[in-house]
Amino acid sequence: MTDRERTTGRFITVEGGEGAGKSTQIRRLAAWLGGQGIETVTTREPGGTPGAEAIRALLVTGEPDRWDSTTEALLIAAARRDHAVKVIRPALARGVWVLCDRFADSTLAYQGYAGGLPADGLIALYRFAVGDLTPDLTVVLDLPAAEGLRRAGARAGAQSAAESRFEERTLRFHETVREGFLDIARREPARCDIVDGAAPVDTVARQIAAAVGKKLLSDG
Repeated sequence: MTDRERTTGRFITVEGGEGAGKSTQIRRLAAWLGGQGIETVTTREPGGTPGAEAIRALLVTGEPDRWDSTTEALLIAAARRDHAVKVIRPALARGVWVLCDRFADSTLAYQGYAGGLPADGLIALYRFAVGDLTPDLTVVLDLPAAEGLRRAGARAGAQSAAESRFEERTLRFHETVREGFLDIARREPARCDIVDGAAPVDTVARQIAAAVGKKLLSDG
């Protein structure tokens, strides 16, 4: 274990389209890391603080055309700033590992690849809002868009039904989101691991644990 590992936590993000199983796998990963004696904080974006959760409600409810991509990106940046300042950075400074359901790659995939905004503008906005905070590992749960939407639509509960603004976008939109995540992962293989989200839940959990072990727990 390096000096950095002893004094600073690790930042892991789990990305993917609708219905890919991110929330489930975040919980599984937190339990697995707890078994390794590692303290974790689980969080999500948009959200993670009271202020960011209020912004989330604006983003994920209402009609699909409620906001354009630029407005979405600005709202997300404001939520992310609050989240990073109040939750992510303090936890990492305490040596706690942060597991986040979505982060900056979702902005690139949804508002960039699918929403048409230029990547350089989104990256500049991220740097302005958050600075140099970068995940140590990003797991991309890959799943065909149609299957992800089917899963998302089958989820029970009033909250899921209310937070359906993005799910109501066209299939082509979600296919482009998927292509965006895969392109990001291929461009940054040192940070990103692609995991088959269509595999059984236990298989996905084992593959994520293996990626974390190899990249963040290995003495090598």
